[in-house]
Amino acid sequence: MVQLLGEFDCKLDAKGRLMVPSNLKKQLPNVEDEGLVINRGFEKHLVIYPKKVWEGMVEELSKLNQYEPKTREFIRYFTRGATSLTLDATGRVNLPKSLLESVGIEISDELVLACQFDKIEVWSKKAYEALFDQEPENFAFLAQEVMGNKNRGEDGK
Repeated sequence: MVQLLGEFDCKLDAKGRLMVPSNLKKQLPNVEDEGLVINRGFEKHLVIYPKKVWEGMVEELSKLNQYEPKTREFIRYFTRGATSLTLDATGRVNLPKSLLESVGIEISDELVLACQFDKIEVWSKKAYEALFDQEPENFAFLAQEVMGNKNRGEDGK
């Protein structure tokens, strides 16, 4: 499993291209061959997945019951706008304008790339900082709620 680490401050160039930071690129050794996929996140951000991670997610989605309306709705919203990205010769990726607009990111915005496990969240710096302005008063309680056995499977995983 890919394990990405770090937060990176970035800017888009005038054409909407993002220079992948060298420390992040080192964590994605096969990115030039395999590529990336970008899509909307659950909040007002975008998510970049290594292609193999995205393919695994799509495989999981394909196992869901397509006869259930909520399943079809989720799949539509989740995959809407998903776009393959390839690095150019200088290590840049072109972020789709429609996806940037959908989450309120403008070309002139400063961005934060925030790694989470096997994906990279793309936030406007303002939105990312605002997210942490709303940090829970008792982070330890949140950790207990999320990480306690309450939300884990029967086998403890």
